[in-house]
Amino acid sequence: MISFLSSIALLIIGYFTYGVFVEKVFGVDENRPTPAVAMNDGVDFVQLSWPRIFLIQFLNIAGLGPIFGAIMGALFGPAAFIWIVLGSIFAGAVHDYFSGMLSIRHEGKSIAEIVGIYLGENARKIMRVFSVILLILVGTVFMTGPAALLANLKLGGLDSINIWLAVILIYYFLATILPVDKVIGKVYPLFGAALLIMAVGIGSMLVIKGYNIPEITLSNLHPKELPIWPMLFVTIACGAISGFHATQSPMMARCVTNEKYGRRVFYGSMISEGIIALIWAAAAMTFFDGGILGLQEAVNNGGPGAVVNAISSTLLGPIGGLLAMLGVIACPITSGDTAFRSARLVIADAFGVKQGEIKNRLILAIPLFAIGFGLTRIDFSIIWRYFAWSNQTLAMIVLWAGAAYLILNNKFHWISTIPATFMTAVSVTYILQAPEGFKLSTSVSYPVGIIVALIALVTFLAKFNTKELKDKVQA
Repeated sequence: MISFLSSIALLIIGYFTYGVFVEKVFGVDENRPTPAVAMNDGVDFVQLSWPRIFLIQFLNIAGLGPIFGAIMGALFGPAAFIWIVLGSIFAGAVHDYFSGMLSIRHEGKSIAEIVGIYLGENARKIMRVFSVILLILVGTVFMTGPAALLANLKLGGLDSINIWLAVILIYYFLATILPVDKVIGKVYPLFGAALLIMAVGIGSMLVIKGYNIPEITLSNLHPKELPIWPMLFVTIACGAISGFHATQSPMMARCVTNEKYGRRVFYGSMISEGIIALIWAAAAMTFFDGGILGLQEAVNNGGPGAVVNAISSTLLGPIGGLLAMLGVIACPITSGDTAFRSARLVIADAFGVKQGEIKNRLILAIPLFAIGFGLTRIDFSIIWRYFAWSNQTLAMIVLWAGAAYLILNNKFHWISTIPATFMTAVSVTYILQAPEGFKLSTSVSYPVGIIVALIALVTFLAKFNTKELKDKVQA
């Protein structure tokens, strides 16, 4: 219990200390007009209050990630607490802050364009393709999953997956083409608040009912003996650091009215997500008889969704169980619709297509949804396994872009360079040893992953820490 409560306290302290430090290093300018003010178009560039933006950003980046990922990460034992705390404060929140603030500094551009500005044209092209494919995959899978759950519940007597798929598709389409304040701006704050309330309720009941939450240990308790490095660091993504967040931050960067709100919206949302991940990880490894072994059995029998339902129904009662199921359905939907919206914006930025007129939005949105719908006909069980690696690789690239911005502007770049190097080691090591990767032994993947990360660091410092480049940027 002490480790759990201390971990939550550290996340909160991290926001008020390291978050302030990161903000000062970046150099917030409260008098600089933001894109929401200077480029207001009533569609994507819309002025919203920071509390509303926070809740939207929080739900955009959260979805099911900090719940399902934390539950699967709990199988490794309380070592998961360490990664959630350190990852959120020093990597994830930094990643989210820079992806959002650099977008604000560059006219609300999407993450692919930001990466291109600081890492070069080749990186821009790779990121454009990489991010659009990733977003379509997220949007598509987050159509089929909720449709199946709704069909099983038989709401309104409808038990057809195809009918629910059509309903979700229509909603996605509207959320993608309508002004951000018409659908997302109104619905998301409610869902975001519900997600926070449910997590606080679970955490409170764990304490009130005196559940024996295990104390932190570095021991690997995974029943299948999966290695902590790097599997834990990929399994718990959204609860510590996730590249998907970088595709979402620019959407809210177009709505922020003052740079001083950046820490609250971007850094704060990631810290909040880390707290939720901590709560669900603690609940998962504590709730079931047999501890970790009981959790593994529950996951085998019904997946993470069944774990959420069992914990919520028991700790919060029938109403909690209903809220949990609605959350399991609503969370992926609220990640899926913004995934398609982000894909539209990435393509619009790449080709310079203004999105003020609805016909321009339709020109981009219709093909995206045609592809997404077509992909729902395909079995994603193999393709989707690559998402976890792709997600962390995207985060790695964004951190290197943030480091480039800092070093080129003579700022303390290590706040981004160190996590970028670390995530490079994670990404390379994972793909070398993962079943869906090269299936190499740890005796090969471990040293190679570390060596590649160090080479990336040395190459980065040699390329960007030059007077010529810095003078060019400052000019």
